[in-house]
Amino acid sequence: MLRKVVRSSKFRHVFGQANKADQCYDDIRISQMTWDSNFCTVNPKFVAMIVDASGGGAFMVLPLNKTGRIDMSYPTVCGHTGPVLDIEFCPHNDNIIASGSEDCSVMIWEIPEGGLTSSITEPVVKLEGHSKRVGILSWHPTARNVLMSAGCDNVVILWNVARGEAVVRIDSVHPDLIYSACWNRDGSRILTACKDKTLRVLDPRKGTVISEKEKTHEGSRPIRAVFVSDGKILSTGFSRMSERQVALWDPNNFAEPLTLQELDTSSGVLLPFFDPDTGIVYLCGKGDSSIRYFEVTDEAPYVHYLSMYSSKESQKGMGYMPKRGLEVNKCEIARFYKLHERKCEPIVMTVPRKSDLFQEDLYPDTIGPESSVEADEWFDGKEAPPILISLKDGFAATTKSKEFKVHKRLLKTTTASAGCQPDSNGEVQSLRKEVKDLKAAIEELTKRVKELESKH
Repeated sequence: MLRKVVRSSKFRHVFGQANKADQCYDDIRISQMTWDSNFCTVNPKFVAMIVDASGGGAFMVLPLNKTGRIDMSYPTVCGHTGPVLDIEFCPHNDNIIASGSEDCSVMIWEIPEGGLTSSITEPVVKLEGHSKRVGILSWHPTARNVLMSAGCDNVVILWNVARGEAVVRIDSVHPDLIYSACWNRDGSRILTACKDKTLRVLDPRKGTVISEKEKTHEGSRPIRAVFVSDGKILSTGFSRMSERQVALWDPNNFAEPLTLQELDTSSGVLLPFFDPDTGIVYLCGKGDSSIRYFEVTDEAPYVHYLSMYSSKESQKGMGYMPKRGLEVNKCEIARFYKLHERKCEPIVMTVPRKSDLFQEDLYPDTIGPESSVEADEWFDGKEAPPILISLKDGFAATTKSKEFKVHKRLLKTTTASAGCQPDSNGEVQSLRKEVKDLKAAIEELTKRVKELESKH
């Protein structure tokens, strides 16, 4: 009699658990837009989510420890004239966040230490170059101040944020709407999924197609794709019968998928999040109430189902915490911030271990917040792998003094282009902004004091 052997994996018993009610963020007016982006982004300092706003677009940025009920009057970032469609924190500076909107612009914002004390309407930099709404943003993983945006004009633009200019414009490759765009681990390749059902691997500086695969998924609904281990590509999409699928591809041999699995018949787009340290890919469906996790390995069928986290509420969006923001002493290997009706709920994925010692097999050296190359160097052709850090003693968020590096550089390049003295002028503008922010904070406090006095 044949015995079925269970595949051994240290992640076989990963389980997800939602935080307690007092550790959630409540009473938030989550955006009602039907756009298929994450609607949420997180880092070790802040969680940001797109919210409903009258007369324009806005998103909220909260310090991680500001849990509980969020007041209706809590300040927002609200400089866009149309709804915000995508937001993403910079991986090299936890206080910098980018937003893309229906108003066709991309804006870069600096969040003060400790969070917002008043609403922000003026971005640090405004990037204009798209002719239709901008729905996809992705920062370069290793080069500082390089941002990729993709819009409904079927155009991908690579920006040098420090100079506020579009350096590469890829406008003749995609014949239809771009569903997703992402970088590989060192930022030497771009992967896009398009409405024409084609996956394309691009050279980011030349804007040329290196390899492509037509009809990756036969269905007409949106496709998503990410790079996984060894340069392979994992895609999610739909069959002709509208069944949701996950597939793994080798871009050096795109003819047939390494594996193609059908999951269910739900209509929500599956958003994939890949963890290169563990080899686990998490599939979060828009409108689903579950998160599936799979392990990607070198042995067939390559994508191995591990388990599933389920809850009652369906998710409108999902934020994924970088590895350096996890609690290693609790064997936490992933943390999601799930958006649902008027709430943001952290969900923690852990591997049950009895020992309190640092688990080296769960936490190999991971990508840190330092960039390996500057924007100008990268656009000139320099490649560099990500700078890795150890999580053995936990990760301490970067200090305040470092946070202003991007801000000052942005101001310097702006003033230099205007023919001014960059050093002195940049510092003057920085001081003026600080004074303006302080005045606004004082006015807000004075107003609150008067309101409280009038009540008594």
